[in-house]
Amino acid sequence: MRPVKAWGIQIQNHTILPSYFTKSSIVLIMVGVVLCGGQSTRMGTDKGLLKSYANTWAEAAANKLKALALDIKISINTKQFGNYSNIFPVEILIADNDSLKIKGPLCGILSVHIQHPSQDLLVLACDMLLLETEILEELLAYYRLHPDAEAIVFTNANEPEPLCGIYRAKGLTQIHHLYKKGQLPNYSMKNVLESISTFLIPLSMDKTKLFSNFNTQAERNDL
Repeated sequence: MRPVKAWGIQIQNHTILPSYFTKSSIVLIMVGVVLCGGQSTRMGTDKGLLKSYANTWAEAAANKLKALALDIKISINTKQFGNYSNIFPVEILIADNDSLKIKGPLCGILSVHIQHPSQDLLVLACDMLLLETEILEELLAYYRLHPDAEAIVFTNANEPEPLCGIYRAKGLTQIHHLYKKGQLPNYSMKNVLESISTFLIPLSMDKTKLFSNFNTQAERNDL
């Protein structure tokens, strides 16, 4: 993972996209993925099915990705299929692939990649409730500006935020290859980012709170 600073675009309170960048230009090469397949152990219930106002957390995340005109997929584990099929069309649900003996977000991301091997993925965890669409638009701007990067993620206090990021198909193909060869030291997303060419975007202090995860009932109550 290369700790490089973002350059070539001025971003203050909102993203200014390059004039040659349009949302529609990425529709055919990118899928928006909502990550819902975690065990939600600390919350004690499926986080993706919790509600904020009228929508479940999964729906709220999907709506943010839909605002970018992306095709949406919902990453789940096999036990969640019944509940999620009551909310989403079954054709956009992707359960963890049986060939992957992996736990955690990497399993969900690679499961989507296996079904869509030629498409880049913009992933968003369902429990990042404060994250605004403008942050995703900022990611897309850097994606367009840095075509050689195999992953684009923000950093918070020098630590990567891998659950709101873009993963190019070529990088995921490499990770899948390393997995099949038994050459991934571990399955953490930090290790994934260190195994491919990653472009890092330092977060300004005023945006760090947007990347909060809500993992417990106490944290949920603070919303």
